[in-house]
Amino acid sequence: MSDTPREKPTHAPMDQFRSKDGELIIGNIPLRRLAARVGQTPFYAYDRELLTQRVAALRAALPASIKIHYAMKANPMPALVDHMARLVDGIDVASANELKVALDSGADPHEISFAGPGKRHEELRQAVAAGILINIESFREISELGAIRQATGWQVRVAVRVNPDFELKSSGMKMGGGPKQFGIDAEQVPQALAEIHGAGLSFEGFHLFAGSQNLRAEAIIEAQRKSYELALKLAEHAQTPVKFLNLGGGFGIPYFPGERRLDLTGIAANLAEIQADAKTRLPEAQIVIELGRYLVGEAGIYVCRVLDKKISRNHCFLVTDGGLHHHLSASGNFGQVIRKNYPVTIGDCMDQALSEPVSVVGPLCTPLDLLAEKMPLPECDRDNLVVIFQSGAYGASASPRGFLSHPDVVEILL
Repeated sequence: MSDTPREKPTHAPMDQFRSKDGELIIGNIPLRRLAARVGQTPFYAYDRELLTQRVAALRAALPASIKIHYAMKANPMPALVDHMARLVDGIDVASANELKVALDSGADPHEISFAGPGKRHEELRQAVAAGILINIESFREISELGAIRQATGWQVRVAVRVNPDFELKSSGMKMGGGPKQFGIDAEQVPQALAEIHGAGLSFEGFHLFAGSQNLRAEAIIEAQRKSYELALKLAEHAQTPVKFLNLGGGFGIPYFPGERRLDLTGIAANLAEIQADAKTRLPEAQIVIELGRYLVGEAGIYVCRVLDKKISRNHCFLVTDGGLHHHLSASGNFGQVIRKNYPVTIGDCMDQALSEPVSVVGPLCTPLDLLAEKMPLPECDRDNLVVIFQSGAYGASASPRGFLSHPDVVEILL
């Protein structure tokens, strides 16, 4: 897809998928044939080759010694996790159900970590039994893990998730700095380390995650540098050497006009400097970056079908069989302060001229069910297929799929 000189861009450039004879191609299959193969709309489709290419490009850009973990919350579809587990060095989970999927994928338990501010006792026990690394987020977790170790005699591997005293600037969602439900405040970490040692837990390192969805390399570099410096200070209070240092992620993907893909050059150089310094100051530490959306977001599309084309007071609405119940983030109700359109097209009319601005809505009885607002799209009619790009992350699993009891969405990996 490319914009002609007279067309004003409606979203960031989407060039990861090609089209032929007016149809989008995904997994080498034309869209209408793919819809027939799936057997229904709406559906999500993820391209495994794009997933493989993204991880390969990331490895080529970053220092070889930096480990890459997949943050499974971005997309926990089991087949996709199976594929990602073969590409990355580890998996980060946020629930016992995600842990099961990660273990079923064949991921090495030693390279699985578990984060989340409200881990239940049963989940902690499952994590200990599996031998994975638990990112401690409260003093309550230290106490409960100590009790589990005492009752079972099992080794309990832990890292401290630190709530830093800074934020990731320009991030779409801030997850560190100021009062937060995530992690233990940096100033309380020395006390936490003492309690971890007293409880007989096996301390391995620190997890710092300042924010997500950032396209400014300089902001990510600053956060990584500050995270590393904070880890050095906190390591002075640890009874054992740091073996694991998760510097988080925050790498964003482009959605909106004027946005471009993240330039990794400076980030890679910064990580190389951190790694070189850590060889002396944290000689046993393995440095990890944790990425979700960046690894999978651009490899997926959401497809729904136009059920009706109606005019209300001179404005055209395309009413589809998909909506916010399947794709909450595209509706703008998953973190957007000011609603913006995701990249949207008519996937089987890609050779048609753009129309006057139309709105794409779903079948739900709420004005929030809006997938594209006043957006120029290719001319189309009933039965044509609406495609939402950048849908590989925070799609089906992050949406209220039971809302109003409409049919569920299907996910496929090609």
